[in-house]
Amino acid sequence: MIKTFTHEKLLRYVYNELPANEQQEVEQALQHDADLAATCADLLLAQRTLDTLRRKPSQSSTEAILQYSRTFLRSA
Repeated sequence: MIKTFTHEKLLRYVYNELPANEQQEVEQALQHDADLAATCADLLLAQRTLDTLRRKPSQSSTEAILQYSRTFLRSA
């Protein structure tokens, strides 16, 4: 039996947010469907890439925002 999964369900699988029974369904399908496994691998790679991104603005960005707000306050 071929079972299809939504993109949302695969994302929930990647982020380990599925109930145990649904997680097992996805894992079984991954073993038998190369396309699904490739899609899941792409999502895992994207997740790892996003996790490595900087999570706070650079000092120059912060300074530019502060300077803009000071300028805006003076002109108001």
